[in-house]
Amino acid sequence: MGPQEFMMLCVYILSGILGLCVGSYLNVVIYRLPNEMNLSKPGSHCTKCNYSLKWYDNIPVLSYLMLGGKCRKCKAPISPRYMIVELLNAALWLLAVWLYWEANPVYACAVAVCCSALICIFFIDLEHMLIYNRFTLLVALAGVVAAVTQAEGKWYEHLIGGFVGGVLFLAVYYGAIAVLKQEGLGFGDVKYAAAAGLLLGWQRFLLSILIASVAGALVMVISNRVTHADKRKEYPFGPFLVVGTLAALFFGNQIISWYIGLLL
Repeated sequence: MGPQEFMMLCVYILSGILGLCVGSYLNVVIYRLPNEMNLSKPGSHCTKCNYSLKWYDNIPVLSYLMLGGKCRKCKAPISPRYMIVELLNAALWLLAVWLYWEANPVYACAVAVCCSALICIFFIDLEHMLIYNRFTLLVALAGVVAAVTQAEGKWYEHLIGGFVGGVLFLAVYYGAIAVLKQEGLGFGDVKYAAAAGLLLGWQRFLLSILIASVAGALVMVISNRVTHADKRKEYPFGPFLVVGTLAALFFGNQIISWYIGLLL
């Protein structure tokens, strides 16, 4: 193994470990932020019996598995979401390193941080139908890094993407109010769309919206048929936007090239 290969191996190992640790903290953010709780105090504890977790109860993934998904003291079940978030964050960090580290470490780090913000957006909006500005801002900052380091002279495509995202969703927002006399989506979605457009550039942003729309439509149709929910029931669009953003961020260029190849 040469020096370059050894260095990359170290980068992968560190990215995976840090990704798991950051994922563990994301669980704190996802739970506490919408409930208006302090993010640092008190320490991690069982929400049922208030048992304060020891350091060995806080090892990402391993502690969940060793405890069998239950509190050590009261044996109350712990949501598998905690382990899912940790694994998902680590996987996305490793994917960012795999795709971008050798060409541009700064962009790879920006993408990793952006992915963590997207995970928070996904789970918080799914449960509380809220998209916090702090996460949208992180996506936008990653977009600035992308425009500066990744655009290869086409930085304006990212600016166009931000403009298209903001204007398109703003039109949908006010259009729904004018026609339906109610909001068709939240204003948080509008701000997120502008940030995602800045991150992806206009071409991949449009692809992300297509993916989000198709995924959202399928999930809502299946959900309504299975649960017989009221057709007027509101669903958060943020999680589908996140799925579309991640797909376009990591595989958008390949998908677009494949589609164009079908047309030629």
